[in-house]
Amino acid sequence: MLMLWVKGLHIAAIAVWVAGLVCLPGLYLRRARVGHDAAFHSLHATVRYLYVGIVSPAAFIAVGSGTALIFLQQAFAPWFQLKLAFVGVLVVLHILTGAVVIGLFRRGGEYSLSRGLVAMTAVITTAAAILVVVLAKPDLQGLLPQALSEPGALKRLVGDFNPFRR
Repeated sequence: MLMLWVKGLHIAAIAVWVAGLVCLPGLYLRRARVGHDAAFHSLHATVRYLYVGIVSPAAFIAVGSGTALIFLQQAFAPWFQLKLAFVGVLVVLHILTGAVVIGLFRRGGEYSLSRGLVAMTAVITTAAAILVVVLAKPDLQGLLPQALSEPGALKRLVGDFNPFRR
């Protein structure tokens, strides 16, 4: 029963997270249509609230509940590694969206239509890829190096590049 609640929370959080990342570029495009008056400050407050108050908490809840599901379901299949790679892409897109929020409302900040379309397409494509991988659960056993399936292999593979190792 607990797993169903966590899974429901995870799906709801992902829906809010992705919807927010898709909506934000549309709000960014409105920046060109407002001057430096009350409408500007209202748009700025709306965008910041959406990103900081809704989208980012949804992202944290999605990642946290997803982490809990890993341990509840013991999901360690190769398809799951691919899903996590796509989630990593979604996290990078989230960070880039936050960088836009910071710079857009400075004096002279702009956001082009093409940039908005690229951002929306990237988020939708990444979310669709996650959905396809989760629903199809493809057999990727032969496609991934064996080392990626072994416990402790990451330490062996990238240990020499770790600046914090002893």
